[in-house]
Amino acid sequence: MIRQTHNIKRGQFILYAVLLAVVVACMFALSMCDRPVEAPGSQPSGGDTLDVAIEFSPVTYYTYDDTLGGYNYDLLRMISDSVGCPMKFHPIVTLEKAIAGLDDGRYDIVVAQFPMTADDTSRFAFTEPIYIDQQVLVQRRGSQAIHSQLDLAGDTVWVVKGSPMIDRIKSLSREIGDTIYIHVDELYGPEQLIMMVSTGEIRYAVVNRSIARAMSTRLTNLDRSVAISLSQFQSWMVSKNRESLCDSLNRWHNQIKRDTTTYLDLQRRYFGGTFPTLAR
Repeated sequence: MIRQTHNIKRGQFILYAVLLAVVVACMFALSMCDRPVEAPGSQPSGGDTLDVAIEFSPVTYYTYDDTLGGYNYDLLRMISDSVGCPMKFHPIVTLEKAIAGLDDGRYDIVVAQFPMTADDTSRFAFTEPIYIDQQVLVQRRGSQAIHSQLDLAGDTVWVVKGSPMIDRIKSLSREIGDTIYIHVDELYGPEQLIMMVSTGEIRYAVVNRSIARAMSTRLTNLDRSVAISLSQFQSWMVSKNRESLCDSLNRWHNQIKRDTTTYLDLQRRYFGGTFPTLAR
């Protein structure tokens, strides 16, 4: 019995060691990709081409072997092909750099896990909702897993820098009458934070439900049952002075939605079902 327990623990240690190695390799590779200032072609493409900063995640944009995919990526490609508007995709890891690129004109559109809030509409223009998501707590399964927002009192959660989730956690602290400490990560995106939770490097991360659900199919030791927010609209972001571009994106998106079969097939592929037509 002792030997069996020892073998199980040894097997778990090897599994987590392998996962940690994968995390480190992925973080290094992705951080090398996310260098818009130094990388060739970091200037706006010009002409009719739209420069799209798009976040690495299983829902938004991913690479597998030689295949590119992701709900937002596929939807934008469908729009590009349908209306004849060329788009150049710039994979990003950190939300902060994407927003900086939007502000200085390097990007026309930012596509990321960025829930639309009232405060942010004064800073950016948002398209009509693309889908609905929710902020959840990601933690490891087990006897020490918490089951309520109240249990976060005095603990620390990790959040991507620049995310409006920071404000939500501050509000939650006031609601429960105790401090929830926030570690704002400046280097990595939600996918990397989830992997760090899985390997035990950090205890809690707050991310969108869609990406947590997608990654938990591979990282089966994760728990995502504790909701941090209500359901929220997910939209694409453009500069506040590009309202005409926002209108065009809304019009093009509505054209794709009228192709019911193709549009619903896309929803089923990434969300396992369909959601109702969204409108602000």
